[in-house]
Amino acid sequence: MGILQTGAASAALFNPQEAFDQMPNALLILQKDSHTVIYANIAAEVSLKLSRKTLVGSSLEEIFGEYHPLEQVRLKMETEEKTQRIDLVLNAGYLRPDQKEFLAYVILSSIEGSDQLLLEWFELDQQIKTEREERLILQVQANKELMRNLAHEIKNPLGGIRGAAQLLDYELPDPSLKEYTKVVIKEVDRLQTLVDRLLAPHKRKIVKTEVNIHEVLERARSVTLAEFPKGLSITRFYDVSLPDFIGDKESMIQTILNVVHNAAQILEERIAIGDAVIQLRTNICRNITIAKKRFKLGIDIHIIDNGPGISAGIIDSIFLPLVSGRPSGSGLGLTLAQTFVQQHGGFITVKSQPGKTDFHIQIPYDTEKPQGEL
Repeated sequence: MGILQTGAASAALFNPQEAFDQMPNALLILQKDSHTVIYANIAAEVSLKLSRKTLVGSSLEEIFGEYHPLEQVRLKMETEEKTQRIDLVLNAGYLRPDQKEFLAYVILSSIEGSDQLLLEWFELDQQIKTEREERLILQVQANKELMRNLAHEIKNPLGGIRGAAQLLDYELPDPSLKEYTKVVIKEVDRLQTLVDRLLAPHKRKIVKTEVNIHEVLERARSVTLAEFPKGLSITRFYDVSLPDFIGDKESMIQTILNVVHNAAQILEERIAIGDAVIQLRTNICRNITIAKKRFKLGIDIHIIDNGPGISAGIIDSIFLPLVSGRPSGSGLGLTLAQTFVQQHGGFITVKSQPGKTDFHIQIPYDTEKPQGEL
């Protein structure tokens, strides 16, 4: 009896659509003799940009062409009779001419006790992305501990310094000397404000409600344009069909505002000329993987500016605390944005070159109910 059988009895034992659709790997089940697809999971549909209806009933030759790369795996399978793993360049160009090639880690195995083959692949670009996200999560966790510990270590001495300066200010007989104590008090207050900002994301309670992402973006847009009324254009390209998601509206406003405001400050020279542009883009994304978890739906947000770009020397550390591309920057805005995005189960990344910097934020809709885990 093959692994994929029809009828109530087999359905009670095993339902491949429920099990395989949870998998992040693209998966096809093939007839061994004809290499015809008899099952394709959701990840395979997404990877090949072809529907299950189109894939099922098609042969590998019809999907990938007569001399498709999978032929190499099949030949090894026939000669060695065991699971084969190989890195290959795939392209479903015969059924989808506009599809680009992609590099994948391919596994082909025989399903024991059946006349079927199991073909799986994992796009290496996705694997690299997943590994990068894991590093970012560890980095953010380390940043949190560093900021918390540093802030607490600084906070107590600051209180003592400020108190001593106030007492000294009161005792000094010469009024001209009081200017020095006022400087000390002012600088202590500045450091206290910085420490409070470091601790803010960890002290504030998250309040989750229904959030309209476009209301969030419009709030950030209006605040930024109020500060930069001339020379800056903020254009919008919204997918108005996006439904509300469950999140903390205030922290999302702060996130978007930090990124947009940071972009506006970087655009200082272009604002002076009058051709500074920030683009706000949204669209829906389906069957996404974030931090080894799969989600049916997510929101893609892009904040793009036409500024000079981020220096190659700091782009890999731009989300670290106290790292800034501006001499007057505090280096906390993007760190806080990253913290708030990750509190929503999402991620934020950046790509930059002269004339175009693109901050990409992706947030899953069903953060409380992930489809599955890698």
